[in-house]
Amino acid sequence: MNIISSDIQISEALVRRYDKSGPRYTSYPTADRFLDGFDEVEYIHYLQQRASDPGSPPLSIYIHLPFCQSLCYFCACNKIITQDHSRSAEYIRYLRREVELLAPHLGEKRTVSQLHLGGGSPTFLNAAELDELMRLLHEYFDFSDDAEFGIEIDPRTVDGPIMHRLAGLGFNRTSFGVQDFDPQVQLAVNRIQPVKMVETTLQASRDAGFRSINMDLIYGLPKQTLASFDVTLDHVVRLSPDRIALYNYAHLPSRFKAQRLISAADLPSAEERLQIFLHAMQRLLDAGYIYIGLDHFARPDDELNRARLDYSLHRNFQGYTTRAECDLVGLGVSAIGKVGRSYSQSTRSLKSYYAHLDAGRLPIEKGFGLSSDDVLRADVIMTVMCSNPIDFDSFNRRYDIDFKTYFSKELSELEPFREGGLLEADDQGIRVLPTGRLFVRAMGMVFDRYIGQPTGSTYSRLI
Repeated sequence: MNIISSDIQISEALVRRYDKSGPRYTSYPTADRFLDGFDEVEYIHYLQQRASDPGSPPLSIYIHLPFCQSLCYFCACNKIITQDHSRSAEYIRYLRREVELLAPHLGEKRTVSQLHLGGGSPTFLNAAELDELMRLLHEYFDFSDDAEFGIEIDPRTVDGPIMHRLAGLGFNRTSFGVQDFDPQVQLAVNRIQPVKMVETTLQASRDAGFRSINMDLIYGLPKQTLASFDVTLDHVVRLSPDRIALYNYAHLPSRFKAQRLISAADLPSAEERLQIFLHAMQRLLDAGYIYIGLDHFARPDDELNRARLDYSLHRNFQGYTTRAECDLVGLGVSAIGKVGRSYSQSTRSLKSYYAHLDAGRLPIEKGFGLSSDDVLRADVIMTVMCSNPIDFDSFNRRYDIDFKTYFSKELSELEPFREGGLLEADDQGIRVLPTGRLFVRAMGMVFDRYIGQPTGSTYSRLI
């Protein structure tokens, strides 16, 4: 089977050739390389550097809201399953403490161009708690007129009035966790949400004025077949979200306790997964979606596709984005941030998170200070991940290097990708070809100097 469009041709043989495991590169170095020795003192050092730099970029804020009312068996996120809604009120009080500790180190320049609420289920919070959270943010930060306000939605927890309330708070982008519409698959992963429920919530989002709606799908789930997922795609195409993320389910029960509730015997075989993926990609292309890269698709008029066309696409911990590089401030348990030449991550335990804040300390558990080589390689890898062209002269001027000499080994390792029609390379630079957008993770690994070093993480398959 071949995936064929005007510019993309992908065969099963090509997929199998590059279907190995590797990072998703939402950062470089990747989060599994973060060091335990990076603590609050290190974090504050980079915050203060930012505060003293008049040329520092705007802020992006990510808030992790970990609570869910029920357990989805496939989920690998850091979450807390509870029916006790008083816990979210307590959590917001601690978020205020974290912001109060953080703010003095940010200086006066606190312009925010991007906000994202993830989880868990952000809509576990009730309307009053969402109001309180947004008041807190507006108290300490200034939001740009064109700021993106994104929130992840569990369709089972919202209705039309809630979507209008969110829009009234400034939210203009939303992402729906759908995964699969088949009732048997939903039962197998303990996430029951009929098509009508999603359709009603999606329409409410449009009525409320959300300018971009994403839908998350997962292939490789238990009880899933090529025929059943084709029906799911019928519904997806009819509902016509602006963006679609088509994720590969990674079954890692040794790491994620919830996945032990899934029977491995119910999972589609590797061959079935491949067929589901290829068929889904073909159907989305045929429906008019543009392939952005990795597992992301967008409508031709969506900002994500316009950024792909003019090479302004970026990538961060939230995935692909149209926003230029920001300093990312992570708030909440397990949240990851990026400030200057550093990454940081808060403690993953809620008890530890509260204990840090009770003691008047920022809850940083690990992080990473980037060397000059790390910064250079991060730029190269993220450029590749966004399928933006690598212009050697531009990198030479920016980093005072000779790209072809500095990366002579890596350029030779890219030769099979060039021979396979996945990229073009000449004396001026490198350009990922349309078919190559599916394989950018493998290309990025070529420039990753840590990839051969031991890590406690198990990476997902590239396809």
